Amino acid sequence: MTVRQNSGVREPLISARPLRLLMVCARYLPDVGGTETHVNEVAQRLSEQGQFDVTVLATDRTGKRPRREVLGNVKVLRVRAFPRSRDYYLAPGIAAAVAQPGRWDLIHCQGIHTPVPILAMLAARHAGIPYMVTFHTGGHTLQYRNALRAIQWRMVGPLLRNAVSLVGVSTFEAEVLSKHAHLGSKPVTVIYNGGTLPEPDAKATAVRGRIISTGRLERYKGHQRVIEALPYVMHEVPDAHLVVLGKGPYEPELRKLAQRLGLSDRVQISYLPPDERGAMAAALAQASVVAAFSDYEAHPVAVIEALSAGRPVVGYDNAGMADLVAKGWVRGVTPGSPPATAARMIAQAMASPSPAMTPDLPTWDSCAAELGNLYLASANRATA
Repeated sequence: MTVRQNSGVREPLISARPLRLLMVCARYLPDVGGTETHVNEVAQRLSEQGQFDVTVLATDRTGKRPRREVLGNVKVLRVRAFPRSRDYYLAPGIAAAVAQPGRWDLIHCQGIHTPVPILAMLAARHAGIPYMVTFHTGGHTLQYRNALRAIQWRMVGPLLRNAVSLVGVSTFEAEVLSKHAHLGSKPVTVIYNGGTLPEPDAKATAVRGRIISTGRLERYKGHQRVIEALPYVMHEVPDAHLVVLGKGPYEPELRKLAQRLGLSDRVQISYLPPDERGAMAAALAQASVVAAFSDYEAHPVAVIEALSAGRPVVGYDNAGMADLVAKGWVRGVTPGSPPATAARMIAQAMASPSPAMTPDLPTWDSCAAELGNLYLASANRATA
């Protein structure tokens, strides 16, 4: 296995004409999530450079969204997907869109956890179009689905080995995929997600005792662990309280847990739409600490956003979060630690001065620049 680390931002390589790039993802805006955020942030930036003619190909399970539209600087194509209520839906139209003769110079499959990118890889290989893959692995609430991931990755191994380039968003992800997909000596380039937010109001300050936990409301995201730790934090910080920012099917269980622990007046659950970046910046600026106790994150965008806002972060030392703990950006908690242990780390972070901005913290600009260079090299169009 060969893991290539992000080597920093370089000057963009110059090509004769814009590279016709098709990014394929299962979901795109207005759907929300880490992969959707990643694709939008890098696609918009690359489209502004003039070296890339970027189109995003995604699915539509509703049947109500435009088949073609332009969002910002990016052209978007959508094909129908079925079934509507599942995350393993199929989209036969993906293959036809990918295999259009002479339309694309390079296909970039964003994610490998649904049949959508697999179909795109098969279509690209059949059409003789070079393709690359960013893994974007993630967790799942259902344990049997997590258990099947290793089998799924092994099955997609031949397609990954045929790609011109492979990208992991963390060292952990690159190593895990290399092992389970049997990539052998196939190199994987690590390019971290960004997470830059707008500057909050100059008057925005941290609210004493405020803990923020962000992300979709799913069991594996670990918001319940922060609620369970909150009574212990209150022993050391009497005015401690929790704000959970997100929405999802696990919300009723989180509210019941808070009520059972007598914390209904200490736990607030609210939602900020992903396009309200200023509101998210303002919310994070009011955090004394950000808690991130997810079972699995390949490279958590929400944590990078918190760090970019200068907020201390306490998180599970696992998966892609381990990269951030190793760099000293996040205070690590051993997964499965009792609530009192997590609470002690949270209270210590609250008592510490706010961290200074980390100069080498990844941004969406650095992420887009690294990907841009890799695109040109992957399409054999680099001139330097």
